Amino acid sequence: MAKRDYYEVLGVDKSASANDIKKAYRRLAMQYHPDKNPGDKTAEEKFKEAAEAYSILSDADKKARYDQFGHEGMNGPEGFGGFSGQGMDMNDIFSMFGDIFGGGFGGFGGGGRAQQTRYRGTDLRVKVKMNLVEILEGTTKKFKLKKYVACTHCNGSGAEGNAMETCPDCKGTGRTVRTVRTPFGIMNSESVCPKCGGEGKIIKNRCSHCNGDGIVMGEEIVEVQIPAGVAEGMQLSMRGKGNAGKRNGIAGDLLIQIEEEKHPQLIRDEKDLIYNLLLDIPTATLGGVVEIPTIKENVRLTIEPGTQPGKALRLRGKGLPMLNEYGKGDIVVNVSVYIPETLTKEEKKTIEHFKESDNFKPTESIKEQIFRRFRNLFD
Repeated sequence: MAKRDYYEVLGVDKSASANDIKKAYRRLAMQYHPDKNPGDKTAEEKFKEAAEAYSILSDADKKARYDQFGHEGMNGPEGFGGFSGQGMDMNDIFSMFGDIFGGGFGGFGGGGRAQQTRYRGTDLRVKVKMNLVEILEGTTKKFKLKKYVACTHCNGSGAEGNAMETCPDCKGTGRTVRTVRTPFGIMNSESVCPKCGGEGKIIKNRCSHCNGDGIVMGEEIVEVQIPAGVAEGMQLSMRGKGNAGKRNGIAGDLLIQIEEEKHPQLIRDEKDLIYNLLLDIPTATLGGVVEIPTIKENVRLTIEPGTQPGKALRLRGKGLPMLNEYGKGDIVVNVSVYIPETLTKEEKKTIEHFKESDNFKPTESIKEQIFRRFRNLFD
């Protein structure tokens, strides 16, 4: 089933501020929270759907990419997008967004659940250089990344021998509740447990390899599938391929920034490619056949007799695809005519002879056509 528009999910428009988006998400999360709708699968799916929408629209980079490319920009190749509400662990949602509730997701008349804190690893950034062939067809790149990975000695727990104890202060919930008297009556204030830092467990003995963090510096080879039609400056993300989170926390993302290699003869203009064809005077006058470079090979192009400088010819479908769009652009061939700087005596006599012919004098109609082409450059 096709995903709903993220703005529609949250009930806001594209001009909504970050605070409006946050308020809209909080309202929906409160409405469909599992504690308020026990056993209701529909409410659970709406809860996840709202979290997915908020994860994109609350992130400036992801929001900009979504506004430009829609869902395709989020979900291109496998692993891209950075968030998927479908089949997502509820704890991921609670740990990632629980802070906007100022006290977790508990507090629904005493029946709420307190959520344990899970550390999130930091994101990693890499730059990928791509030539036009790779942009045309899409490609797969491999990276050897130096990054924090889970400590194999303690299986990421940070505890020697995986020996962990339930926190005696919060009884494993990761949160503590303090009762305070206010002018409005007695209220419960929930906060992160100071003893375990919200983890719900404490370490008996720190792991000697990672000093209790559960992560160590290591290496990982990551294979990235990059879709056709990407462009200079575009950023893609792979969820969970960044640095590992402390103590079996949530891994960060791998952010891939596209750098486009310049082609020696073709200039990119979105999905079109521009080629400057420099004709000699005889070919421009009499016509002929020339070779034009495309992304993968040269093609032959017929030049009609009397082709004027500034004329634009098109090779349909020989350009590039664009992400989230159908079809390919064109190669636009801009015609220029080479005027020799030096001539022999015989060549000068020949040119002088041409000056006497009316065929070599531009008509008013030709002048108007050339002027319109020139004016179009500035429109």
